[in-house]
Amino acid sequence: MTILPELYMLFFSIVFLFLSVGKRKADMFTWAKVLSLVGLVITLISINGRGSLFYGAYRIDLFSQVFKAVFIYGFVFVIFMLGRKNEIEEGYLAEYFMFLGFSTLGLMMLVSSVELISIAISLEISSYSLYVIVPLRKGQTKVQLEAAMKYLFFGAISSGIMIYGMSYLYGMTQSTFLSRIIFVLPKFLDQPIGILAIILTLAGFFFKLSLFPFHFWAPDIYEGASNTTTTFIATVPKVAAAALLIRIVTMASSADPAFVSILIVLAALSMTFGNIVGLVQKDIKRLLAYSGIAHAGYLIMGILAMSRDGNAAAIYYMVVYLFMNLGVFYVVLLLSKSGENISLNDLSGLARRAPLLAFTLAVSAFSLAGIPPTGGFTGKLFLFTSAFKAGHLTIVIIGAVNTVISIFYYLNLVRMSYSKEAVTTEPISLSIHEKALCYVLIFLILYLGIMPFGLMQLFRMAV
Repeated sequence: MTILPELYMLFFSIVFLFLSVGKRKADMFTWAKVLSLVGLVITLISINGRGSLFYGAYRIDLFSQVFKAVFIYGFVFVIFMLGRKNEIEEGYLAEYFMFLGFSTLGLMMLVSSVELISIAISLEISSYSLYVIVPLRKGQTKVQLEAAMKYLFFGAISSGIMIYGMSYLYGMTQSTFLSRIIFVLPKFLDQPIGILAIILTLAGFFFKLSLFPFHFWAPDIYEGASNTTTTFIATVPKVAAAALLIRIVTMASSADPAFVSILIVLAALSMTFGNIVGLVQKDIKRLLAYSGIAHAGYLIMGILAMSRDGNAAAIYYMVVYLFMNLGVFYVVLLLSKSGENISLNDLSGLARRAPLLAFTLAVSAFSLAGIPPTGGFTGKLFLFTSAFKAGHLTIVIIGAVNTVISIFYYLNLVRMSYSKEAVTTEPISLSIHEKALCYVLIFLILYLGIMPFGLMQLFRMAV
C-alpha cells in the first residue's frame, strides 16, 4: 500500500494509547524498540511507492518516501537512545511514546502533502504532539514549565502567521493546490503582496528550523525539555521543515531577486547570530540550539540556489545534520546520570573515563564544524558549490567566515574531552547496546563524508 508507513505509525501510536490505559504496565521500552524497528522495515519496503490520494492533495513519490525513510531512522535512533528510565516520568512513558509516534506520523504526512490545508493540518499534528511531551520531563521545574509554555505559544503564533500567508496565496491564485499556485503565483511576485504571501507562508517552517528571526524559542526549549525530547525536536522536525521549504520555494523562480535577497539576508543573519552567541554558551544543549540556528542558515544557501543540485545538496545536508546531532546528543544522554543538563565542564577528562564517548563526540563535533573527512564537510561543500554556481558569492563568503567562527566552540567540546583534567576519574561503563549505537553513528557520519555520491544521485532523482 502506498501509505503503509503512515498507517503503521498510526498503529504504533494506538498501541501505546491502549497500553497507557491498561491496568498492568508493560515494558514500554521493549515495546517501543520492537515496534519502531518494524516501522523502519515497513518504510524501507515502501520506498518505491507511487500514487496520489484525496483528489491529488496527498502525493506519494520518491521525494516523500525518501524523507519518510529519514524520519523513521531518526525516530528509531531516538527510541533506542532512551535507555535510561529516569528521563521521563514513569507513569507517562506510554503517553510519551504515543505522542512521539503521532509527531512522526504528522511529519510523514507533511512531506506527502501538496495542498495548503493538508500541509497545515499535518504540521499541527506533529507540532501539538511535541507541545504535549515537553512537560513530561521527570521532576517539575520552573525552567521546564517555562519551556513548555514558550514552545506552545510561539508555535501557535508561527502557525497563525503561516496560515495567514496561505490565505493570501489562496486569494491570489484561487486554489490551495501547490501545482496551481506554482502556475499562477509568478504573475504576482513582482508585487509586494506576492513576496509577503510567500514569506508569511514560510514562517511556520522557519520556526521549525529555528531560522533567525524565528529562533528565539530554541535555546529555552532545548534547555527545559528532557534530553531525549530535545534530541527529537532538534533533528527530525527540522528535516521535515527543510522538505516542505524545498517544495514551497519552487513556487518562486530564480528570476525573483527580491525573494532571493530576503533568503540571503535571513541565511546570513541566522549563521552569524547562531555562531557568535554559540561562542559563549556553557550548557551543551543551549550551545546546540544556537548551532541549529546557524545550520538553518547553511541550509538556506542550498535552497536559495533554486536548482536541482541546490535542493539535493540541502537534502543531503539535512541527512548529515540528523546523524551528527544525534551523535552529540547521545553523548549528552549517556553522561547525564539523572536526566540533568550537561555543561562544558562535565566533559572534562571524558577521553580517560570513556574513550568511545569522547571519540563519538569528536567525530560529531568535527562534522558540525565542517572538517574533513566527515559528512558535515561534504555537505557544506555541496551547499557552497550550489550557491556559488547560482551566482551568490556574497553568501558563500559569509558562510565560509561563519564556518571558521563555529570551529572555536565545536572544537572546544573536543578540547574539554581530551585536554582538560577530569574532575572525577570514575570510568563510565557502557553496555553493548550503547557501544553499538556509538559505532553506528560514527560510521554513518564518516561514510556520508567519504561516499556521498550514491545518496546525492538519489536526492537529485527525488527533487
